[in-house]
Formats: sequence, structure tokens, C-alpha cells
Amino acid sequence: MKKKNIYKWSILLGLIGLTTSCSKILDEEPRTVFTTEYLKTSSGIQNAVNALYSGMRFNYGPMGAMLIMNNGTDEITSGDQGFNQTGEVQLGNYSINSDNGHILTPWNRNFSHINLANAVINFAPEVNVTDNVRKTLLAEAHYLRGLYYFLLVQQFGAVPLDLGSGELAFNQSAYQGFNRLPVNDLFVKNYREIIADLKYATENLPDQRPTGAFKLSKSAAFHMLSKAYLYRGYSTAKQATDFDSAYLVAKHLIDNKATYGTTLLQNYADVHREDNDYNSEILFSIERVPGNHADNEVNNPSSEFTNKANISNNFFNCNYPTVQVPAGSGVLPIPDRVLNYGRPLRQLCPTPYTYNVAFLDKHYDSRYNNTFRTVWLTTVARTDFAVGDTAYILAPSDFEATLITGKKYRVIPPSQFYLPSNPALQVYPNLKKYDDNKRATVNDVSGRPFVVAKLSEVYLIAAEAAMKTGKTAEALGYITTLRKRAAYRTGLSAAELALREEQMTKRNAGTAQTPNWVTISGADLTTDFIMEERTRELFGESIRWADLACRGLLVDRVKRYNALGAANIKDHHVLRPIPQTQLNAMNDPNKSQYQNPGYTN
Repeated sequence: MKKKNIYKWSILLGLIGLTTSCSKILDEEPRTVFTTEYLKTSSGIQNAVNALYSGMRFNYGPMGAMLIMNNGTDEITSGDQGFNQTGEVQLGNYSINSDNGHILTPWNRNFSHINLANAVINFAPEVNVTDNVRKTLLAEAHYLRGLYYFLLVQQFGAVPLDLGSGELAFNQSAYQGFNRLPVNDLFVKNYREIIADLKYATENLPDQRPTGAFKLSKSAAFHMLSKAYLYRGYSTAKQATDFDSAYLVAKHLIDNKATYGTTLLQNYADVHREDNDYNSEILFSIERVPGNHADNEVNNPSSEFTNKANISNNFFNCNYPTVQVPAGSGVLPIPDRVLNYGRPLRQLCPTPYTYNVAFLDKHYDSRYNNTFRTVWLTTVARTDFAVGDTAYILAPSDFEATLITGKKYRVIPPSQFYLPSNPALQVYPNLKKYDDNKRATVNDVSGRPFVVAKLSEVYLIAAEAAMKTGKTAEALGYITTLRKRAAYRTGLSAAELALREEQMTKRNAGTAQTPNWVTISGADLTTDFIMEERTRELFGESIRWADLACRGLLVDRVKRYNALGAANIKDHHVLRPIPQTQLNAMNDPNKSQYQNPGYTN
């Protein structure tokens, strides 16, 4: 069992930096009271840091976080159940307003944890612990505060540093202010403090994380610091050295992998493989414990989509039990939900860009088959189908579908995959990175850790930052390393692997039917190429929306690749609206000055 008790205790402070709903004071009769004095004890300060780790579960795995981080991008559109009760997709088609409930996931949760991090950083110097323990606790608090803020800034732009007692100061009094003005100056300060927190973490966290646990270490901090520099380099808060800094930080981690206990795995399939969650490529994940719902802070594992529930294992699943084989026969080889295929929630669906453009090469590049389920096996014998027979497959391309003949199983070409504009057959490539077969029932949420940082993204950051600073050869080298790794499949001879690795130094400039393989050169390293490589390496990992928005690519790429969102997306959608509940709680009559441009209250 992996690190069972790291999150078991959570701290409730009733000391909220920002009031977001009720304006009345409640008369309560507390049974157990924690005061700030508890934070000045060794157990109190450690439990406060545990609570900071635990609070990240709100950002990685529940419904709101999954939707705001993934939906409405070039990669992902809404599945047929991704609609609200009125039939309107509020995130996927950009009919989003300040009342949208999903944007409250980070807003309602992150500020209270930032305030708790402020308390840890304020009180740790006077707590009676060893210097080494204090150093680690402070470094963890700085990293986690930086990440809480980074996640908010990616979604909302400038957010308050002053929660009622001054910038980055712990507040223990009820406060209904909203210190967001002047917005442009605050945005600059936000990035300054995020980077300062992450730099502190790179200097003070342990070199390596412990085996079998996701306690923070320097590798995770270097990853997030390089990413913060890169994002800031694209923003209005940019500094001239940001892309250079992103490159140097990423390069430092890559060049010192042994020191920091990390490496790229040989087989891409192993990175997200169940039972391999603590491998050396994963730098930091938000931990859950398989099968332990109490420890995972989930009350109703079969029906809880919000709070800290990790619903990732079911959110990307298509409607596999409804597929008839042959088409129109009424024969259902998989008539019911099964544990290994998951609950078909059909919320998040890959766009044609994903399977036709980014993953055009499905033969030499192993990442498509290691990312998506495209084959379903019969689970109940029907007519000429025995249990375990192939029931149906999703063909790599329409052309290749025509080549598969004489089979009793059904072959579904990409032109028939579900899209909001093509809803008849509710199947599509099914993300399998989050598969969890240790659940008690098919409807249960997941107990697997949720990946936040992995070394392969550090290579991509280094490549992009190198590209932005004219280091073309270095950029090509990092990309080539990842692409050659993607050539690996089990069972290949050394000669076969060498041939595939050589092929992965090329790209298909043609189509599946008429390929045109050309060697990748520095001239190919455009922003579009980098973003396609990020799709191939990182699809579905809750970073794509921010990747596009923070680079200024969201509107263009949604218009090009996401038909559902293309009609409605506007320039102002690169930021989410400030939630209406926050504005309603304010006494200031001029609420519009606090809202992001383009949104009305």
C-alpha cells in the first residue's frame, strides 16, 4: 500500500481569505476547535502541510477540474453526455458566463489553501522541529502555494495576493474585500511570487522523492519553475530572460537526472501503466490510495463527481456497450458496463485533430496505441461471438478501414467516430491512461494518483524554450529523444527497433493513404509542431486548455480544430470569468471593474 496516511488528516480553519457566498455570521457551537496556536506545534505544522497536499485533490481529478482543464480545446470536445440539462455546453462550446459552476472548483478551494500555506510559512520559523524538518516543510509550502496560485492565474489572470492581512500574509479574520486592482500590476506580481515560491522549492526540497510516495522533491520544483518561466514568457508580464530561464532550468534537470532520481522510461506504455504509478519518469502526482475511499476523502465512490473524487478513469470513456455487431443487427457483444472498460460517462471526446492530425502516424509512433483503447473484446457470448473474441475496432484511418475485410468483428472508421455534429455512434478513441481495475464496481471513482509533473514534459519545455531563443539544434535534440523513445514496442528485435527509431526522425507530410516521409529539421520546429508533439506525449493530462490559453493559441486552434467551440469562441475566452458568487459577496457597487474583459455580471 502506497503512503496510506499522507492525506488522512485535513485541517479546517474557518479562516477564509476570500468570502465567496454567505455574508451572514453563523452562530455555531464548536465541538473541536483548532486555533492558530496549533500551527505553532510540530504536529500542527506537519498536518497543515499534509492538508496543503490534500487540497490539491480539488484541482486534479474531480469533475470541475477535469472539464475546465481539458474541454473546449483543439484536442478535446464534449461527448454526448457533456451537456447540461438545457442542452447547452457551457465549457466546450464557450457559452460560458460568470455563473458557470465548474470554474468554482479552483476558485472556491485554492484561496483557503493559499492562506494555509501563508500560515505555514509565517509560523514554521518558530516551531520546535529540527532544522532539516523545518527546511522541508517550508519548501513544500512554498511549492504548493506557488502551484495553487499558478493554477488560478492560468484560468483567471490576476488574482489577489492580499487575502485581508497584506500580500502573502496569513489572514485569520473574516474578510469580504477583493484586492484585484490594478489588474495589470497585480498580474506581474502574481508571476513574480509564483516564480519566487518555486525557486525557493528548487533550492530547499530534498534532491529525490522517496520510493513509493509523492512527497515533493527538487525534480518536481524544477519542472514547475521551468513551466512558469515559459508561460510568463508568453504573457503580458513577460521578462526578456524568461525563455532563457525556462531553457536553463529544464536543461539543468535533464542534465542531472541521476542526481534527482528521474529518467525517461524505455517504453512509453509504462509511464501511465496501472501498478506502475511511482515510476522514475513521474516527478509528482496527487496521491490517492487504491480501494481506500476514506483515505481518499470520498464519501460516495459510485456517485461522487466533485469535491476530491478522482473521476478521471470514467470521464473519457465512450458508449462501448451500445455498439451492435454487425451494424444494425441488434447484437451487442458488450451489452453491459464492465470494470476493465469503465463507466461510459462520455464527457470528454477527442477531436478529429487528435486522431487525424497529431496522431497521423499510428504505426511507427507507439503513443497513439499506448494512449487510446481502440479494440473492445466480447464479454458475453452472442451468436457467433465467444467471450474474448474481438467485438469491434476503431480503424487508424478511413483508408485503412477499407483494407480490413473478411472479419466478423466490426471495423469503425474515423469518419464514423462520435462528434457533436455526428452523434449517431457514441464511440471514439478511449483514453486509457487513467484505467483503474482495482475499483470495487464499474461506477466507482479512481484510487490512482493523478500525474502533475513528468520528465517528458521537461524535455518538451526545454525544446520549446530553446526554439524561442534560437537554439535550434538543442530543440531538435530534445524532440528527437522523445520521438525515438516512442518507437519502442515490446518484442522488437534490435534491428527492428533501430529502423523504427530512424523512422521517428521523420514526419509524414502526406496522408495515411499516400504517406510522404520527410526528415524533421530545425525548420519544422514551429509552434504548431511543438503543440502537436505535446498532444502526442501529454494528451488528456489536464494541461491543454492552459497550454493554449497562456500561449495565445486558444482561439486560433479551437477555430481550426474544434467545430463545437469554433462558432462561439472569442478573444476574451483566454481567461475565465471571475465567478458571480465572488462579485455578489462584495459591497463595492462598481463590480464590473473586477471582472475580466468580455464578461458581464
